[in-house]
Amino acid sequence: MKIAFVGKGGSGKTTLSSLFIRHLATTGRPVVAVDADINQHLGAALGLDEAEAAALPAMGERLKLIKEYLRGDNPRIASAETMIKTTPPGDGSRLLRVREDNPVYDACARPVELDGDTVRLMVTGPFTDADLGVACYHSKTGAVELCLNHLVDGRDEYVVVDMTAGSDSFASGMFTRFDITFLVAEPTRKGVSVYRQYKEYAQDYGVVLKVVGNKVQGQDDLDFLRAEVGDDLLVTVGHSDWVRAMEKGRPPRFALLEDTNRRALRLLHTAVDATYDLRDWQRYTHQMVHFHLKNAQAWANERTGADLAAQVDPGFVLGESLVASA
Repeated sequence: MKIAFVGKGGSGKTTLSSLFIRHLATTGRPVVAVDADINQHLGAALGLDEAEAAALPAMGERLKLIKEYLRGDNPRIASAETMIKTTPPGDGSRLLRVREDNPVYDACARPVELDGDTVRLMVTGPFTDADLGVACYHSKTGAVELCLNHLVDGRDEYVVVDMTAGSDSFASGMFTRFDITFLVAEPTRKGVSVYRQYKEYAQDYGVVLKVVGNKVQGQDDLDFLRAEVGDDLLVTVGHSDWVRAMEKGRPPRFALLEDTNRRALRLLHTAVDATYDLRDWQRYTHQMVHFHLKNAQAWANERTGADLAAQVDPGFVLGESLVASA
């Protein structure tokens, strides 16, 4: 199951995504956590110190390796140089699974221990001084989108992505790659403005969107969110002494998280699992192709000197049946 956490900067989406990752880890199921935000804070939220977080391998710096592995012997892809972030898989492509070991995980993922449980953590890498004026951050998140396009995940397997803030999530087709998207919103006009924008952009793509109200202090805050987002409001979260200790670098055992917040995480988990029966691999593949053709026409054909529409395998549909046949 693929889960995105989005929201405006400062809404608490990284904190909530890290709490949800910790919760999933306690269930014993496999979890891949991905930091795709321009501000790389997920590692710290999962308990890594500054040096450990800085030492995480950046996916953006290993893009060639990722492309070479994923293209496999797909005859429609002439070289890694002609692959772009939206290149879809086809016959001969290598696919990623959550539970497996592979060269992409070897190069880009690192195990993070959480109270005796372990998750894989992958990061896009920070936006550096060398990127200023010459690069777009979405060139880094392109590595994440490429991996999601080649990922076959099943029930009780979880990939949690901490997305870049605000409407930047719509700079590519990556917002359609998830079974469910949790939008973290504060009970303020700015907090819900991102929700409205996201809802408008996503409504034509079948995106399952649920709002998590954060920093909710009382009934007035709750009433405000209910009035603004309606039935999309799934749950609210208030002050947490556990989170405050974590932000100071002294997290208690996760079992000591407040009962109200543990119940909120269980509600998120239930909402995630409920989307499994809504999966439509045909639509998922079609959306992948749709954004690939848009990118090819807009800029990628000219940049690569190739007709990237030819990369589309018209008879290919991504899905769990491919894992079974493999």
